[in-house]
Amino acid sequence: MTRREAVAAAAAGITIVTSAQAKPAALGGDPVRKKPFPGWPIVGPAEKDGLQRVLTSGKWYRGNGQQVAAFEQKYAELIGTKHCLAVANGTSALMVALHGLDVQAGDEVIVPPYTFIATINAVLSKCALPVFVDTDAASFQIDPSKISAAVTDRTVAVIPVHIAGTPADLDGVLAAAKPKGLKVLEDAAQAHLAEWKGKRVGTVGDCGTFSFQASKNLNSGEGGAVVSNDGDFIERCYAYHTNSNARKPPAGSGAFMSGWNGAPAAQGANLRLTEFQAALLLAQMERLDAQSKRRDENAAYLSKLLSEIPGVTPAAWPKGATRSAWHLYMFRYDASQFANLPRAKFLKALSAEGIPASGGYAPLNRQPFMENILNSRGYQRIYGAARLKQWREQNELPVNDRLCNEAVWFTQTMLLGEKRDMEDIAAAIGKVRQFASALATSSTPA
Repeated sequence: MTRREAVAAAAAGITIVTSAQAKPAALGGDPVRKKPFPGWPIVGPAEKDGLQRVLTSGKWYRGNGQQVAAFEQKYAELIGTKHCLAVANGTSALMVALHGLDVQAGDEVIVPPYTFIATINAVLSKCALPVFVDTDAASFQIDPSKISAAVTDRTVAVIPVHIAGTPADLDGVLAAAKPKGLKVLEDAAQAHLAEWKGKRVGTVGDCGTFSFQASKNLNSGEGGAVVSNDGDFIERCYAYHTNSNARKPPAGSGAFMSGWNGAPAAQGANLRLTEFQAALLLAQMERLDAQSKRRDENAAYLSKLLSEIPGVTPAAWPKGATRSAWHLYMFRYDASQFANLPRAKFLKALSAEGIPASGGYAPLNRQPFMENILNSRGYQRIYGAARLKQWREQNELPVNDRLCNEAVWFTQTMLLGEKRDMEDIAAAIGKVRQFASALATSSTPA
């Protein structure tokens, strides 16, 4: 550790140890931290009471209960949008939204390669073609300057993904999309309460989707939502998510079956949220703002500490991002500043110090399943050999490839602790850097 790092660490209250105590835990020394980070989910009386009320009511699904409707109203108010539709999970939310936007087989949808596979699976579920646009290395988000070059006469939509809970460059995305008549679907699965220029993400584009999966900042095990200010769009989404049963059936459509509102409105599926999940979400929402503020404070402090460590570059915010949800804390790891210690060994050494970390996503555009899809009978018929050959030629994304080899993630629960927890993270990284040469030459497998 350099003198500058030691001084900065001391100023932050981090204890710098020397001699045998400083030996990395991966090489047999004592770890920086033995105490676990906060657990997840947090459960209290509100969750138990909500589930008990639903259980004893006997009204367990949205067709006869009140919890789902209550959650939709409160979440719309929280996000600042006119409409919210609760669905089974985040993937369902994307599928429903794409239906509402009339994305069909033969269409193309622009997507980032640095995202969870659900973003791509939803596009593929419509038999549309996901077209990848390279990543901005500083922010980990889609690079808006490269969107226009990816647009064809088949392109109908763009899905910016607010990775880690930090907004993508929505001004840049909209500037590229709107002149070409493209719809903008914000994938805000990780971005509850994140803001772009003071507006909650999910409300800036044509529509937004959220996930309430178990790891998310707002959690019901599984669950999702579609939000929009367009009432007609939401009604199309509603009919699709509940087996084609429109809330407002066409006049004179007649009864399709007993208890049904009318004739099937369009193609649909069963993607409804249950009353149990809605009860959990209503309870979890009571803590969301306070938890978000705690993450804000700890992330800012951690970034200050890490700024003093060469080779660690926290993800930047695009200009216009005014709040992150901090679902993940991400940074780029420069092995050349750590005696060329491979990232895999860096991650293992951090874990040994009591700091769990991961390397994040692999390049989604390079996964074997995409080649299988391009070679499928259906996609060959819909798109033709010439277009799919062109897709392969355009699928070189060097910035994202490099980012996937440099990224390091911490989970949102690590930001729910105390300032001392952030100091432990910085101290562990500093300790690994101090002994990087020994760790790099160690025979301990990565």
